[in-house]
Amino acid sequence: MTQRKRHRSSNNAKVSWHKVRRFLLVAGICVLVYLLYVNVVAPYAPRWLALYGNPGIPEGYSIRGIDISHHQGEIDWDELSQARIGDELISFVFIKATEGRKLYDDNFKKYFSEAKERGIIRGAYHYFSPSVPAKIQAENFLNKVTLEDGDLPPVLDIEEAGNLSVEQVRQAAREWIAEVRKVYDALPIIYTYYKFKEKYLDTKEFNQYPYWIAHYYVPEIKYKGQWKFWQHTDCGHLPGIDGEVDLNVYNGSMYDLRRHCIKKEE
Repeated sequence: MTQRKRHRSSNNAKVSWHKVRRFLLVAGICVLVYLLYVNVVAPYAPRWLALYGNPGIPEGYSIRGIDISHHQGEIDWDELSQARIGDELISFVFIKATEGRKLYDDNFKKYFSEAKERGIIRGAYHYFSPSVPAKIQAENFLNKVTLEDGDLPPVLDIEEAGNLSVEQVRQAAREWIAEVRKVYDALPIIYTYYKFKEKYLDTKEFNQYPYWIAHYYVPEIKYKGQWKFWQHTDCGHLPGIDGEVDLNVYNGSMYDLRRHCIKKEE
């Protein structure tokens, strides 16, 4: 009897330990799934929607636009000019022109000409490299881009600090802006994402310039300051363009948008 009892007791212990291990395994899987959802799925849920063809169109804006570079490849401009973002035709397009010391976007000249022919308000932007002096970068832009009446002002795309301090970033932005303002009597547009703006450029000095904010997959912008353009997704799809394209809205009326455009003296 004693041996049987010990044997039975041993079996019960094994069964109990098996249940504990199974419980711990299930609990561990549940915790892992929860952590994955909280840290990976939930924060990027709008991103998943965008990737699967639903980038979201912010409500309350009637003026829509895009920004493009050589990444968009061959564009059917006749088809694109009739494309709609939500219920609205494309009103404006920003086109990458230059980057850093001497880079010139291969498709800029063609895109810039095609946009004008279709009556789309056009703008040109320079992608800022923190490792190159700002004056040299401004010269790169000015040597390769000629803006005309009705074009949007020059755009400084500044979103990398590199090894520069906050004050060095600000000084570089000042120098680039100063150089292009010698040629164009219009306030340049500053493009960046809102956290970069808040850390480096959210000052009274820089707040005077039209701000083009990149803030993706949200129904409204978290930035509380003034802004004019909002790049709300990089996963847009439009007729005339193969692949994805950035979509934007303008915060104002068409009259206001045209007032921002360059007006050269005769």
